[in-house]
Amino acid sequence: MDKKYEQEFVNIAILDNIVEAQLVDSILNEHDIPHRIRSFHDTAYDGLFQFQMGWGALLGPVSSKAEILEILHDVRSKNFDSQE
Repeated sequence: MDKKYEQEFVNIAILDNIVEAQLVDSILNEHDIPHRIRSFHDTAYDGLFQFQMGWGALLGPVSSKAEILEILHDVRSKNFDSQE
């Protein structure tokens, strides 16, 4: 396996919602940046933890943390409206 994918993953950010998670996941996949997205949803408590802690966590290797945070910042700061 590639060394890039053998690194230990750490928590990098808390995601606000599923749309943000899907968009960030798509961009990170395009750039071939290793990552994992973990939802905080729990069926036993009907999403109570998402209400308290955020939608989910974005994890990745420490070596890619700055790049992942930059992409997340870009996603959060841009207006993705189709009107220009």
